[in-house]
Amino acid sequence: MDMNQYLSMFIDESNDHLQSLNENMLQLEGSPEDLGIVQVIFRSAHTLKGMAATMGFEDLASLTHKMENVLDLVRNEKLKMQDFIFDTLFKSLDALENMVQDITGGGEGKADVSSIVAALQAIESGEWTGGTAPVTEVNQSSSTVTPSAVELDEFQYSVLDQSIAEGHRVLYIEVLVSEQSQLKGVRAYMVFDMLERSGEIVKSFPTVQDIEQEKFERSFSLYYITTKEAQELEKGIMSISEIESAKVIQLDQETLQQMTNQAAATAEVEAAPVPAPVDAPPEPSSSSKEEPKKPVVTKTAAPKQAAAPSRTIRVDIERLDVLMNLFSELLIDRSRLEQLASETGNNDLSDTVAHLSRVSTDLQNIVLKLRMVPVDTVFNRFPRMIRDLAKTLDKKIDLVITGAETELDRTVIDEIGDPLVHLLRNAVDHGVESIAERVAAGKPELGTVNLRAFHSGNHVFIEIEDDGKGIYRDNLLRTAVKRGVVTEEQGAKMSDDEVNQLLFAPGFSTADKISDISGRGVGLDVVKSKITSLGGNVTIHSTPGKGTNFSVQLPLTLSIIAAMLVRLGSEKYAVPLSSIVETAIVQREQVRNIHGNKMITFRESLIPYLSLSEVFGVPDFNDADEQETEIVVIRKGERLAAVAVEEFIGQSEIVLKSMGTYLPAIEGISGATILGDGQVALILDPNAFIK
Repeated sequence: MDMNQYLSMFIDESNDHLQSLNENMLQLEGSPEDLGIVQVIFRSAHTLKGMAATMGFEDLASLTHKMENVLDLVRNEKLKMQDFIFDTLFKSLDALENMVQDITGGGEGKADVSSIVAALQAIESGEWTGGTAPVTEVNQSSSTVTPSAVELDEFQYSVLDQSIAEGHRVLYIEVLVSEQSQLKGVRAYMVFDMLERSGEIVKSFPTVQDIEQEKFERSFSLYYITTKEAQELEKGIMSISEIESAKVIQLDQETLQQMTNQAAATAEVEAAPVPAPVDAPPEPSSSSKEEPKKPVVTKTAAPKQAAAPSRTIRVDIERLDVLMNLFSELLIDRSRLEQLASETGNNDLSDTVAHLSRVSTDLQNIVLKLRMVPVDTVFNRFPRMIRDLAKTLDKKIDLVITGAETELDRTVIDEIGDPLVHLLRNAVDHGVESIAERVAAGKPELGTVNLRAFHSGNHVFIEIEDDGKGIYRDNLLRTAVKRGVVTEEQGAKMSDDEVNQLLFAPGFSTADKISDISGRGVGLDVVKSKITSLGGNVTIHSTPGKGTNFSVQLPLTLSIIAAMLVRLGSEKYAVPLSSIVETAIVQREQVRNIHGNKMITFRESLIPYLSLSEVFGVPDFNDADEQETEIVVIRKGERLAAVAVEEFIGQSEIVLKSMGTYLPAIEGISGATILGDGQVALILDPNAFIK
């Protein structure tokens, strides 16, 4: 039987089961005595094993079978769940995900998982009886560092890969301290201090903590992002006393991939059990809890919603794009027909056009829903990531997700995964304090990170908020001045919001220490560039001592919206109905001038009054010459503003299209649409008018 026809279904359903396994394992970790959860996990593992065996992926089926044996003991109450068992099962899930990704990329799903299998067998046979598993001393005995010894996790690989794509230099640096040096930790610090002045250290081996405590032989290595030449950096390192040698290698994407693969292979060989009989499997080290994954992990297709296979089909996203474009043209023609029917007064034509309008409205709703995907397809992998980070950093973190059902265009969903990973890791690493710091500050040991998604007008907002130490303006400015981002004079004139935006400067970092987890610099620079490329923006609100909120605003890149059409002289504009509170007429004497700002009274409160003719420089209309003026009251969150227009044309459904790359971004304009008479109307962005 030719199984290739079932491969796509196998991959999708395997990803569904792996996601379910991760989610239920996290639940079980919180309630280790709940056998109901164990039953669900066992059934998913059993189904995955059967699917893999049927498709001929023996390594995947074998590892799942070993997991199944351990889970069987737990569900029959012959084994109690403990930390080591949880860690081993999570490592097994990581290995299974890598296998499925290999299959997705055309591979055979093979991997060396002997160390994981040995640990599962030891748990199953009872050789491991609890407590702390013996730790192998492979890493301690290694006196030299090779490229293959430096492992990168998914986040670190993403940072380096994107930096190469954006034109930065990514370097692999090996440094050897002189054998006669009595202060090798100090010499290493001097190297790190020099490098930090002109770039960002993403990963070091040994870790920074081990180097500071001189827990290394003579050499250390690191991955580094900079704009400087390799030879210049090598010369600078060698100028530091008691440095015997320095090797600086510039990497491209292919070399980076090769080194990542070598690191994965080396890690599994080092972690493999020794041939001699052992009483217990090695405990996963902190570096192995988060095994390196291929960079395509963040680009995986979002798992489909649970449904019977016979009731779903998979459609290429490009076909949906074509369908949307064709329907957009149909909608423009429909508007034209409605206008012609109104002008001719033909009853038969009017009835036919009315029926066409009803049918096309139903079709419109279906076409839009085809492209909309809940953000849950991105959010659902974050609880596991936060769990691993919290264990690595020895912090207690509670991730609270709200609004996961919020829907967003599929093309945007595919792109926001990496930026959110950066922001969440920064919140956990830099935002939330250590347990000791939180207790000293009178806070609970458990830190909270909120991940929220919600609609506002024609935008979707995603917020990452922590209850950590917040951002201190003076500290941020001091670092910015030190790094040459701004001068002291410029900093003194900047508002708090402008100071916070310095975090997005290329290469900027506020970290007191270099961290293998994240660094406010390259990570936030990547976030800013990615969100901007999607037509969105990122804002920061922080209260020192209480926490920080990163708010990501994302547009609906191609959508059909209900709008109010208005006229300004010979020009037409569209205002999204979702942002309109009401329309009204105001007299000239009702417009007040307060501290240089025009205001009007609305619902017993003062709101700003904006003249569109002044904002856009409309040549043939000026509301200041009118005795009474029509206004549209718009809303952004709880804030209101009144926008003055000449005339209301009426309500219409319009196709929101971008302005393209030929025109520069215009503040206050989110796109354009073609009306029924062939005219182009600009679509207002109400969010831009209310700050």
